[in-house]
Parts: sequence; structure tokens; C-alpha cells
Amino acid sequence: MSIQGLHHITAVCSDAARTEEYYTGTLGLRLVARSAEAAPENRHLYFAAGDAEPGSIVSFIERPGAAPGREGVGGTHHFALLVETRDALLKWKRRLTDRGISVNGPLDRHYFESIYHRDPDGTVIEIATRGAGWARDEAPDRVGSEHRPPPPEMLKGNRDQERVRAETWPDPVPEITPDMRFRTLHHVTAIGTSIDRVHDFLHGVLGLRRVKRTSNFDMPDSFHWYWSAGRGEPGTVVTYFERPGQAAVIHGPGQIDHYALAVADDTALVEWRLRLLAARLPASPIQDRVYFKSFFTQDPDGQTIELATRGPGFSLKEQKEMGK
Repeated sequence: MSIQGLHHITAVCSDAARTEEYYTGTLGLRLVARSAEAAPENRHLYFAAGDAEPGSIVSFIERPGAAPGREGVGGTHHFALLVETRDALLKWKRRLTDRGISVNGPLDRHYFESIYHRDPDGTVIEIATRGAGWARDEAPDRVGSEHRPPPPEMLKGNRDQERVRAETWPDPVPEITPDMRFRTLHHVTAIGTSIDRVHDFLHGVLGLRRVKRTSNFDMPDSFHWYWSAGRGEPGTVVTYFERPGQAAVIHGPGQIDHYALAVADDTALVEWRLRLLAARLPASPIQDRVYFKSFFTQDPDGQTIELATRGPGFSLKEQKEMGK
């Protein structure tokens, strides 16, 4: 009955058409489904990085006219998409900057490298390489067991900022090359007040394995821990920043509403719901979402987490129709 990895993330946008153009035209994701709901406030878009399997889905709820959101405790800071190589990362930087989009990076995170930018509503998107992985500074069977501080030269105040700004792909990248194409999510990062309480929930209740204990490379006085539904491979990782003094999240365009974790099937979903209720934790009724079944719970700070089945999925027929 184990969690199998990330299922999807769901963010809020203010304009579905603009969001569709950005995620398909600029980032090259495929639109694989639109909500059948007629009311605009229920419009829901699903994009796929790769084959539209769980762990590759980025979805959006449209809230036209809503006030912009603000990051904070009980919310999700960003989501990350995977590329395999550093060259692909630099190509993405060049493609985005040539389109007038501000990019931060490439930044060396010791375990991988990444760049950051924001979508039209301000949602933070990280593009991250597979990298050296969590065993770079710990034995494979000991990852996550001890605190590993960031290398001093990788901290925000110590970086060669001029080099970071200047480093990019030498030629324009008008088309997305095969090595740039996203295959899956890399991770999702949320914000909590107590990293130990988060661990008690993610590991103690949901059974995720802690794969790294470190500090935020940009805010070194803040803990940053990583958990995985597997061995730490991209598509299975949830991370949290500990920020006890930060205000609560304000949901709205530019913020991620929730992240979802995958379970095998309907039976596992029912068992997870009963387990959470037995632990006196929130668990909404199970609902049929057409493409999967799911229910919602919350982390200790109120971040909404969805548990969702792997199937029936987004059919090839629907994917082809969305591509018309």
C-alpha cells in the first residue's frame, strides 16, 4: 500500500488561454485534457511532460478575476521539471531569455543543477537535471540520516553572480530539441513551520523515505529536507522549506493549489483514506475525477495533498484530440 511517487501538481491561473499557450508553445508540454465543466470557474487544464503517466502531469484551475496569490506556510513554493543534461538546461535558459523571460541560474545545488523562472501568473518553475543524486555525500543506505550543509561556494552570497548570469547556450534555440523535452516532474517543494512535524507526517504517516537533510542554498538558516516515494529518483520527490516566521499562503493565480501523490489502484486509495481517518487526520470523500479517483488530506500546516489512483489515465484518443 505504498505511495508510488508524484501524481500531479495543480496550480491556479487567471487566463486559461494564456496558460495553454505558455505551457504548450513555450515549454512544449502537451495539453492532454480539458475539464468538461461548463462554468468558467471550473475550467481545468491538464498538461503532460512525457507520456501523461502519473508524475508527468501539470494541471491548472482557472480563476479569472481572482486576486494574485502569495507564497507562504501551508503552500507550495515551486515545482520542478526534469531534463537529463546540463546542455539541455543551458538550452532552456537561452530559449527563455530570448523570449524576454527572466531566468535565475544555472545554479549548482550539489545534487543536481537547475534554473528558475516564472510563468505568466508568477508560478515558480524550476528546470532541474538528474545530477549526481543523493548519495553524492552519503552512503546509499544512509542518505537522509545526517545533516549535510550546502558547500559554502554554492550559497547565495558566495556565488560568482557574473558567471551565473552570463552562462547560457551559445546559439538561439527557436525549437525544442529532443534532449530538452520534459519526461516527468523532478520534484515539488512546499513550505512548513516545523521540518520535524513535516517528517512525522510524510515519513511516519505516508511512509515516504527521507533522502536528504540539508539547508536552503539561498536561505542557509532554513532547513530544506527531501523525501521520496522510491530511492530518490526524479518524479518521486517532495521537499519542504522550514520557515517558521513566514506568513500563511494566500491562494490565487501564481500559486500551486495542491500536489498529488500516486497510489496503485482503488483498493489502495480506500485503505489510505481509512488509515488517515484512523489517525484522526483529514480525508475527504473519494471522488471520481474521470482520469483517476482521489481524495484530499492536509499536511501539518494545511497544505492540501491529493492521493490519486494511477488509472484509468488520459487516453491516447483524448490526447490526440487535444493536439488538434
